[in-house]
Amino acid sequence: MGSVAVIENVTLDGVMQAPGGVDEDPRGGFAFGGWARPYLDHVMAETMGKGMRAEGAMLFGRRTYEQFHGFWAGQTDGNPYTEVLNRRLKYVASRTLAEPLPWQNSSLLTGDVCAAVASLKETTDLAVLGSGELVRSLARAGLVDTYTLSIHPLTLGTGIKLFDDAAATMKLVDSVPTTTGVIIATYRVASLS
Repeated sequence: MGSVAVIENVTLDGVMQAPGGVDEDPRGGFAFGGWARPYLDHVMAETMGKGMRAEGAMLFGRRTYEQFHGFWAGQTDGNPYTEVLNRRLKYVASRTLAEPLPWQNSSLLTGDVCAAVASLKETTDLAVLGSGELVRSLARAGLVDTYTLSIHPLTLGTGIKLFDDAAATMKLVDSVPTTTGVIIATYRVASLS
């Protein structure tokens, strides 16, 4: 049996929207894109790098897939993430994309996304990066096993949040403080209600 691991950058008030760049996701007039960048350090890079070395496939929503493909597929600087992301199997949940997908080793999920992920989970470990709408759907369906949250020491007061109406009890299984005040906390979902 595989698992679904969600990996996200969040603020103290739960915002996950556009951590990486100013123009990443301006939906709703969001003006704080790139809020996570000042907090990057060697501890975060090392900790996230360990996760990148794990086996399994990646799972993306359309918006995150297109952003990752637009940046990572064309990297030629020898960054170790590029090789891993290009080589790794990538499943994409989208109502608008069609096969063939442009990034190597990518497959479009068809039909009901939660049923497709439940089927994949029977044999494959899946890691979800970003993809908030997808994560919230998977959480409501009880398909998320762990969350690794890079919790940044700021609040934004506005923006799309990671959690909505899915209730869960979680158990902290690991935590790593960074030099910039980010806490990388891994939680196992203990129960859903």
